[in-house]
Amino acid sequence: MIKKVGILASGGDVSGFNAVIRAIVKTAENHDVECYGIVDGYNGLLKKEYEKLTTAANGEAIGILAKGGSIIGSSINSNLFNYKVVKEDGTVEYQDVSDKAIQNIKEFGFDCIFTLGGDGTQKSARDFSTKGVNVIGVPKTIDNDVACTEITFGYNTAVSVAMEALDRLHTTGETHHRIMVLEVMGRYAGWIALESAIAGGADVALIPEIPYDIHRVAEKIKNRQKRGKNFSVVVVAEGAKPINGEITVMGTRNNGTGVDNTHLGGIGQIIAQQLEELTGLESRNTTLGYMQRGGTPTAFDRVLSTKYGAKAMELALEGKFGTLTVIKNGKLDSVSLEEVVGKNTKIGAVSGNTQESNIRKVTMDHDLVKTARDIGINLGD
Repeated sequence: MIKKVGILASGGDVSGFNAVIRAIVKTAENHDVECYGIVDGYNGLLKKEYEKLTTAANGEAIGILAKGGSIIGSSINSNLFNYKVVKEDGTVEYQDVSDKAIQNIKEFGFDCIFTLGGDGTQKSARDFSTKGVNVIGVPKTIDNDVACTEITFGYNTAVSVAMEALDRLHTTGETHHRIMVLEVMGRYAGWIALESAIAGGADVALIPEIPYDIHRVAEKIKNRQKRGKNFSVVVVAEGAKPINGEITVMGTRNNGTGVDNTHLGGIGQIIAQQLEELTGLESRNTTLGYMQRGGTPTAFDRVLSTKYGAKAMELALEGKFGTLTVIKNGKLDSVSLEEVVGKNTKIGAVSGNTQESNIRKVTMDHDLVKTARDIGINLGD
């Protein structure tokens, strides 16, 4: 019998966190289940920081449907199975502190923990599940790369923000006869770049899944010039890379130890400089950055987040733990966390773009790729 549950948000900010939290709380209250927010994600599990969540008068979960961010915070780079610990002498050591978190869960009486997050979050959820914790995941990430689901919450809002930016860059590029480059997020998957390029009328979309040839891109722009179009709009995912080249890394946190700590960025400026040299047109880069993550969610994300949250609570009431809520064939469903992590089964393993990871990438037979090619968007190949 489920009587008390905890909700944690983990990973980068997205629009829709609060809508999921609200849906879990409202569904739980209809079944006399207490809800607590675990403050700052997995860190809160370790530090025993919980906050009661209700929709009663003046309750914490009131009026949050349209609110961006997460009212309970979120943790980044906090893998409790490989956790950064600063010792008294200032040295850093990575330790498995998961047993302490599990003890805290038992002491407080949580019957289930909901994990709202992406690839890394759900990898840790799977690891806790393996150690006997009742866990249910909800797939979040603007990159849309969580395995086994057709869409994650937060993605639609990010695409909408990128599309609006392209609308504005389009008019500036046309007015001043420039190449306008927009760098968007997308570490290992190009969903944002590809879909926003289609929605925003871009001429080029460079994504991580298709290593690009800058000369092919320049040729596309030159052909537009021959037709009297002296401007072009280019969308570049932060994880895009040239043929036989590597992704552009701005730096690494913690020397890359512990979790996937590479800090990507800078590819947009590189592309803009190269295209200016190859085409003779002035080029400007805009890096959208955190603008994609914040702010109020779209109607689509509000509905999707609410569906996910309600479904997650339903799964808990049914005792279907160790699962992730997903959209499959356009309908709400669930899959095991084991299926989500795929071959990445080592406890505490680093998540992300590794050979063992099971992240969802753009495939060459996807409708978005076919559509982009049909309408003449150059994909750099």
